Amino acid sequence: MSVFEQFKQLHHQDTPLLLSNAWDVASALVMQEKGIKAIATSSSAIADTLGYADGQNISFRELLHVVRRIVACVKVPVSADIEAGYSDTTEGMLANIDQLVEAGVAGINLEDSAPSGTRTLLPADDFVKKITAIKSHLAAKGQHLFINARTDTFLLDVPGKLEETFQRARTYAGAGADSLFVPFIKEPADIQAVVTATKLPVNVLAMKGLPGLDELTSLGVKRISTGGSMYWAQKRALGARLEQVMTDRNFESIF
Repeated sequence: MSVFEQFKQLHHQDTPLLLSNAWDVASALVMQEKGIKAIATSSSAIADTLGYADGQNISFRELLHVVRRIVACVKVPVSADIEAGYSDTTEGMLANIDQLVEAGVAGINLEDSAPSGTRTLLPADDFVKKITAIKSHLAAKGQHLFINARTDTFLLDVPGKLEETFQRARTYAGAGADSLFVPFIKEPADIQAVVTATKLPVNVLAMKGLPGLDELTSLGVKRISTGGSMYWAQKRALGARLEQVMTDRNFESIF
């Protein structure tokens, strides 16, 4: 079974795939050790480790280096968060896709908002063109990547966000997306409505107020991403440890 098929199968189980988002090899290895069945990268976390703001401010070359190292060091499938594609042209995006396939990733996360400046939701047709171009490009080479189509309807709190999500789910599924990611959706009724409205596996983002694993399972969610939350929690923990050292005026709390 190919890594793509293995990854796809994880989205069609009775229980949701808990997808933990890594920022380097060390974090990815801890996640694998703790039983995580697939790992994704976090664009915001990787960018922050290198001193960049999220939103494609890191270069694709730098991102690719981290992705390559993670894939080389873990045994579970890896999905790469490529935001909006890291290119202003279709040709550039497809060149990036080729390098990710070569690196051995199982899938990608692609978002339908423009990350630069004030984040705005792109027309659905523009995003469909991206998905179609990627699928056609890969098919011509006999290759596969699992495309997690992220719609930022809830993240941006657009007017009529639920109906807009339904429409985009149908459109993206028709273009060949493999799953639908709706970050910032958290109300059980909204989640169930989206799950009912699409045949695609639905991916939600870990956040404060999100229902627990058992309820998400009953709602029909198929994938839960931790996003950058693990990284930011670790960063806060580091700060707390340093504060403790300075308060205690010794180093015992570290050990």
